[in-house]
Amino acid sequence: MSTEPTPDSEAERHKAKMAKRKAMQDSEVASKQIEKGVLLVHTGPGKGKSTAAFGLVLRALGHGWRVGVVQFIKGAWKTGERDALERFGDQISWHTMGEGFTWETQDKTRDIAAASRAWTKAKDLMADPSIRLLILDELNIALRYDYLPIDDVIETLRNRRNDLHIVVTGRNAKPELIAIADGVTEMAAVKHHFSAGVKAQEGIEF
Repeated sequence: MSTEPTPDSEAERHKAKMAKRKAMQDSEVASKQIEKGVLLVHTGPGKGKSTAAFGLVLRALGHGWRVGVVQFIKGAWKTGERDALERFGDQISWHTMGEGFTWETQDKTRDIAAASRAWTKAKDLMADPSIRLLILDELNIALRYDYLPIDDVIETLRNRRNDLHIVVTGRNAKPELIAIADGVTEMAAVKHHFSAGVKAQEGIEF
């Protein structure tokens, strides 16, 4: 007599396994009862930190939220995400306030002044009760180069409105920021086409 499992027995085992897994998953989900604004940090050397943040922006806009974006380092060059998201009109408040990366400006005083203006705008948006999601793009870079006082940033983020979600992007997130964040994702650099000589391209990098 053959002892090989029949297709029916395999299907039944799979069904039982998935039912058990579903019960465990449902129980895990049901145990989470806290609802609050979260502080998320996207960091690491890999590509996709800002891209992931803008994906959350699109999700939030789809739910009818008002969203704020403050870009700390990137200059005012034309990007596809800005052009696309600004089509949502007053639902999004976008502020590109950097003057380019530090190796482009080569002027630390100007970089500090630009970061200070961006941080003031970020605080204004945090105080606006209509904003439910705020992206602080490349804030980690401003902190890395000491363009902003870390103590002020940490205190302000920690004491944000309870219903405000914030996403901070950029390499080299400070340990102090990681410590107060609700979620931290580190993008790993496994492979990047730039290393093979492929230039930054419209629709992929900007």
